[in-house]
Amino acid sequence: MPLRPEVTAFVALGANLGQAVQAVQAALAALNDPENGLRLQRVSSLYRTAPIESSGPDYINAVAHIATTLTAPVLLERLQAIEQAAGRERPYRNAPRTLDLDLLLYGEARIDSPRLTVPHPRMFERAFVLLPLHEIAPELVSADMRRAVSAQAIQAL
Repeated sequence: MPLRPEVTAFVALGANLGQAVQAVQAALAALNDPENGLRLQRVSSLYRTAPIESSGPDYINAVAHIATTLTAPVLLERLQAIEQAAGRERPYRNAPRTLDLDLLLYGEARIDSPRLTVPHPRMFERAFVLLPLHEIAPELVSADMRRAVSAQAIQAL
């Protein structure tokens, strides 16, 4: 069977329960699985941010640039499996979590389905996404977007 061409994708990572730094690092390791269609290309620094529309400890956030031969829906399933392996529960919207992985961008695709929206619908509103994304792919974040989020509380670890 011929291999699918690789697609560039960006994934936001966050955690604020348990050992958050270790959970993010373990997820990054899981995103580097060439035998299963995932190659980690670049990773931002880790950032600490207060919860938004939620409670609990501060989040540890990062953004990863991956190359993948997986389709977007299969990549989403893989991300959710990594979350599940980290003990992710979804008791209510914006609940504190052991691990959260969001597919931000998948090549040039525009996807709007009941299970997946790409680009991620709130990525351009969140400093904890835009600052790490700008760090590893500055061409994807405009100066206007950076200014809009610059007042939000975020600090590099």
